Amino acid sequence: MGKKKGGKRMSKKQVAEALQGLFSAHPGDTFTLKYIFKQLGFNTHPLKMLAVDTLDEMAWDDYLAKVSDNSYRLNTKTQVQEGRFRRKANGKNSFVPDDGSQPVFVAERNSMCALDGDRVQATFLARRQHHMREAMVTAILERARDTFVGRLRVEKDVAFLITPEAIFVTDILIPKRKLKGGKTGQKAVVRIKQWPDAEHKYPVGEVVDVLGEQGDNDVEMNSILAQYGLPYKYPKAVEDAAEKIPAEITDKDLEGREDFRQVFTCTIDPHDAKDFDDALSIRRLSNGLWEVGVHIADVSHYVTEGSVIDKEAVKRATSVYLVDRTIPMLPERLCNYICSLRPDEDKLTFSVIFDMDDDANVKGSRIVHTVIRSDRRFAYEEVQAILEQNGVKDGTGLPAPAPGPGGYAGEHAAELVKLDALAKKLREARFKNGAVKFDREELHFDVDDKGHPTRCYFKKSKDANKLIEEFMLLANRTVAESVGRVKKGQKPKTLPYRIHDQPDPTKLEALRTFVVKFGYKLKTAGTRGAVSKSINSLMDSCAGRKEQKLIETVALRAMMKARYSVHNIGHYGLAFDYYTHFTSPIRRYPDTMVHRLLTRYQQGGRSANKEHYEELCDHCSDMELIAQNAERDSIKYKMVEFMADKVGNVYDAHISGITSYGIYCEIDDNHCEGMVPMRDLDDDYYDFDERNYCLVGRRHHHKYQLGDPITIRVAKANLEKKQLDFGIERAAKKKQ
Repeated sequence: MGKKKGGKRMSKKQVAEALQGLFSAHPGDTFTLKYIFKQLGFNTHPLKMLAVDTLDEMAWDDYLAKVSDNSYRLNTKTQVQEGRFRRKANGKNSFVPDDGSQPVFVAERNSMCALDGDRVQATFLARRQHHMREAMVTAILERARDTFVGRLRVEKDVAFLITPEAIFVTDILIPKRKLKGGKTGQKAVVRIKQWPDAEHKYPVGEVVDVLGEQGDNDVEMNSILAQYGLPYKYPKAVEDAAEKIPAEITDKDLEGREDFRQVFTCTIDPHDAKDFDDALSIRRLSNGLWEVGVHIADVSHYVTEGSVIDKEAVKRATSVYLVDRTIPMLPERLCNYICSLRPDEDKLTFSVIFDMDDDANVKGSRIVHTVIRSDRRFAYEEVQAILEQNGVKDGTGLPAPAPGPGGYAGEHAAELVKLDALAKKLREARFKNGAVKFDREELHFDVDDKGHPTRCYFKKSKDANKLIEEFMLLANRTVAESVGRVKKGQKPKTLPYRIHDQPDPTKLEALRTFVVKFGYKLKTAGTRGAVSKSINSLMDSCAGRKEQKLIETVALRAMMKARYSVHNIGHYGLAFDYYTHFTSPIRRYPDTMVHRLLTRYQQGGRSANKEHYEELCDHCSDMELIAQNAERDSIKYKMVEFMADKVGNVYDAHISGITSYGIYCEIDDNHCEGMVPMRDLDDDYYDFDERNYCLVGRRHHHKYQLGDPITIRVAKANLEKKQLDFGIERAAKKKQ
């Protein structure tokens, strides 16, 4: 194709023809703007701008697919595709194609009553000029779920299940003979037996379980679990199998294990924990080094692969932590007694032993099966008090000063202070190496004996928490390296890794553009370490300022989600080339998989089946996300319950989220979050500026920006929908 000279002009039609020729000649290739300009001789600024406009129009018309902000390829997809349906409460449903391309809008009339998460077949509709792309669901290939939770309404001849999310256009119809004794107002789990179609308007179901009276704490927590398809009862057959496992440690069990029962060992956990799956030991070696042992409950010794207990653990994949309870992955006999590293009891463990100098440089390590006897069970608060009693100032990153003539004060203080000092050195080295620094606070509730919340507060991670965190990170990294890091030319054996991809470049650039308005800089290009150090510098610079939470929120949105995979890409957030989960097998199934594979490889076993373990990794990643959503819902419920008797109260708050349908506000005193719906913003017509996270009034130009202070009034507390509605305090409005 002949190149045009720099001075020659081209019409839009000529540019379009040139572009069509290039892409049709290379249907499978993706081209960057730079390559396109070079190939077609677009070497003047006006010509380049015309080409960019034409490319965008061709992408809009679906002739091209826009791969990134500056690259395109020929759109070779057919009109009919398969993917996932995503239902939104605001009616903005979408179809997400399997190939990972952009979601496409699906109007309710074109949804075929598909539910959120359903696998569907969709047809792309012919695009109207100046209208968004639309798709129509033509077949539902696989339902995401068939059981639903809601409130029963029993009438004379028939009954209905009313779901709080208004999942269906109509309620679920239940024949009276399928009610299982359920009564009006009770919460129940219902399985769909007949889906709505052209002939049947109502979905028809049967009651699987009547949970109990609405408002009862146990009923509401079980409803949340059932809503996500999580178990709220432990199968009797699994508990019976656990009861048959002997708790006594035999001589045979001790064969081949290193004995650490005479070495100082302790557990450090939340004050209300029952499943202690990790312990630390420390002693001074004759060569002047410190031997630090990270000892992990040897769950795989008791839970054999393929057993009834193991199958249930695979299904659950993780323990679920609701506000007032834990739904364990393993039966209580195992997680709270046999495997739990309780004080003054001999326990079987799988350990990573480190030889370290005073600067926490690891001079040697080994991964071995061991037996331990914990000397003391500490709560985080106890360890924190001992550290502070000996001169540690939380958050400074500085270790305790040298002891006085009488030594350090407190029970086992010398060991704890040394562990803290080593942990701080490890943490310092990790951040120096490029780990991303996010110290997020967690919302906690104090509840009474009936589960009612009496206090709502943020819990910050202190030095005692970070002490444990650093040694767990070190053990996980060491285990991953022991399998993944091999000599050149060798192939590493299969192992589930905990992987974390680099930030989304588009979102990172949006963050850079956003923080410039506050006078901050952010590097978005360069080496992985340079970018992460720039993010850390940003976090440090905004610490303590009013925009801190706002910038942290936007920065977190740029981060990818960590997941499990046998295909290692490293962990961006931790700046580790190799990382896995080894330290919590009582509550996470991937850790149990890692324990088994390590044992197998130590005994000379062959590499495990990659495809099988990748399927397990995908399942565990999915279950982790589901458990997090259930936990979030339990927090929302307790938040609304806590605020239920405070309707009408006025609070100082700050804007914690901006959407097209309202403003999320977090109360400064108790951190409860609610929404001011758009209908309450009746003083102007507001436009949603998604790039700058704000709403802007058209007439008066008043701006609601993420992070801004605001005075709210509690308008409504809807427990069934787990929803808090706020209104803007009118007196505050007048002052604006």
